[in-house]
Amino acid sequence: MSASGGTRAIVAALGANLAIAVSKFVAFLFSGSSSMLAEAVHSLADSGNQFLLLLGGKKAQREATPQHPFGYGRERYIYAFLVSIVLFSVGGMFAVYEGYEKIRHPHELEHWYWPVGVLVFAIIAEGFSFRTAIRESNELRGKLSWTQFIRRAKAPELPVVLLEDFGALIGLVLALGGVGLALITGDGIWDGIGTLCIGILLILIALVLAAETKSLLLGEAAGVDDVKKIEAAIVDGNTVTGIIHMRTLHLGPEELLIAAKIAVQHDDTAAEVAHAINAAEARIREAVPIARVIYLEPDIYSEAEAAKGPDREATPGGPAPTQPTGH
Repeated sequence: MSASGGTRAIVAALGANLAIAVSKFVAFLFSGSSSMLAEAVHSLADSGNQFLLLLGGKKAQREATPQHPFGYGRERYIYAFLVSIVLFSVGGMFAVYEGYEKIRHPHELEHWYWPVGVLVFAIIAEGFSFRTAIRESNELRGKLSWTQFIRRAKAPELPVVLLEDFGALIGLVLALGGVGLALITGDGIWDGIGTLCIGILLILIALVLAAETKSLLLGEAAGVDDVKKIEAAIVDGNTVTGIIHMRTLHLGPEELLIAAKIAVQHDDTAAEVAHAINAAEARIREAVPIARVIYLEPDIYSEAEAAKGPDREATPGGPAPTQPTGH
């Protein structure tokens, strides 16, 4: 993901949410609408979320240290996960509580034109923010559907902003519906029902965000297209004749670790193998620029050993072999 593209979307969302939060609080003070209060807290929580995303992006830029030799790229995942927690607790749970209380103790709305006017303004502002996020995402989405983009994106900022803005727009429509029904029927319980629906929506979005960012925190492999490029770049058909096995891992949205055991000719000299490895690393970085850490281990390919099937001891993460495996 383009860092600048993600930052533009975050800043656009931050500006919109701050303005909307202030207007919603004013509308709540004049009307007493619980939907307005829930929406105001929602917008305030979203503003805090954007601050968290910007902070995570800033911290991720720190240089690697002896204690953290692979850098701080995953800071962006950590702060995106915090966003899901804030959205769940501050936004969703508060709205559910406020909606429940309003259903139990409904009261008539006062100065109805305040919440209606603010909601119309908020829909326009959120629409602008959502449009910015869509435009920035389209530069990276390619042929992926929106669901695939959100699930496969290694950079968390744009999916987070997309889901937040989408949830905000749906929430505004629910709030407008609750306020409208309360005015038409004269029964404030509809305002509470709208608030409750907003809370449930925010909780569902928060759970989706938490699941996706948890997967990133655990460590995801490179995308299918990048894996194909890496495999093509490693093999030169001369010294490096094939890949015995390979593992990739995202150290951050724009940092990739590659570890592979490569097949070389049995009569190649150490100098020839070293030169081939250096050339393969250069080709990998040219094909996939985010490949920052590359480990290539040469070995002699054995058809007899390969025929035995996957050898857990020969792969990263398995127990260390007690003797050379011969693959």
